[in-house]
Amino acid sequence: MRKLINNPENLAIELIDGFCLTNKNKVKRIAPHVCARKEAPIAGKVGIVIGGGAGHEPLFLEFIGKGMADASVHGQVFTAPTPDKVLDAIKAADSGNGVILLYNNYAGDVMNFDMGQDFARMEGIKVETVLINDEISAFPPEKAEERRGTTADHLVIHVAGAAAEAGLPFDELKALIEKTVFNCRSLGVSTSECTLPETGLATFELPEGRMEFGMGIHGEAGIEQVDLMTADATAERLCSDIIKDLPFKKGDEVVALINGYGATTRMEMFIVMRHMHKYLEQQGMAVYDTELGEFCTAQEMAGVSVTLMKLDSEIKKYWDMPADSPGFVKY
Repeated sequence: MRKLINNPENLAIELIDGFCLTNKNKVKRIAPHVCARKEAPIAGKVGIVIGGGAGHEPLFLEFIGKGMADASVHGQVFTAPTPDKVLDAIKAADSGNGVILLYNNYAGDVMNFDMGQDFARMEGIKVETVLINDEISAFPPEKAEERRGTTADHLVIHVAGAAAEAGLPFDELKALIEKTVFNCRSLGVSTSECTLPETGLATFELPEGRMEFGMGIHGEAGIEQVDLMTADATAERLCSDIIKDLPFKKGDEVVALINGYGATTRMEMFIVMRHMHKYLEQQGMAVYDTELGEFCTAQEMAGVSVTLMKLDSEIKKYWDMPADSPGFVKY
């Protein structure tokens, strides 16, 4: 393992230290594992809290700001934040109009965020949760509530943050976020392993010349391991499986996203995106907007994920609004 770190036990705190120093005009430190946008809490606005384990940067830490989330809470690498830290984040975002928690559907996160939510309710804060469960490989559509969250995160966070910024009331905002999550589907392919800083060990093994579809962002087993495919064939396989799952149909408008897992070159991502656009057009779907970059990484894992977000007039309205966060800017 070759990583520029100090004591692995202090990794999350030192990561947040560096983030706050880099963005001192935009964010503030609430607690060792909690950051908030500088102006939070904002009067008259429903608060948005995001969070999860470190190791996926820019997710979640860097997605706080205007048109995004109000506060972010971090655990250690690939580890859920503890309930007391979740409570700190909820308090940092609450202006009296309630707080919505938005995070990925993993057992440890669900348990700890639920406990933090319960503590907040005991203090009289209105809190609800919307889980992100966009990744299609692990469970079929009829068990979608068990699916894990992956690379739809920043799309959902922006729609939620923009709508909250626009003053959407609590119940309407929660319904919009739930619809946006439902309209997102993701699938990824890995071409190399990642290692845990605490141990130096790889989270899985992938032989040379092989790739794995459906690999999770913590190294969870995928659905199929195959010989390395071309960029065009990979793009087509990812898009085809996603389109069948929603299902998407001719005439739909989508936001098309290519995410790199940490060690993928932009060259590779652009080549995949090239055929992704072509394939979607062949299916009669219109690409309204395109996102390409590293939005949810897994340390130094190589590979890409594809996310499609199906638009309707309401989702499009808030997607088009500006965002200004360290990890995502939209004009």
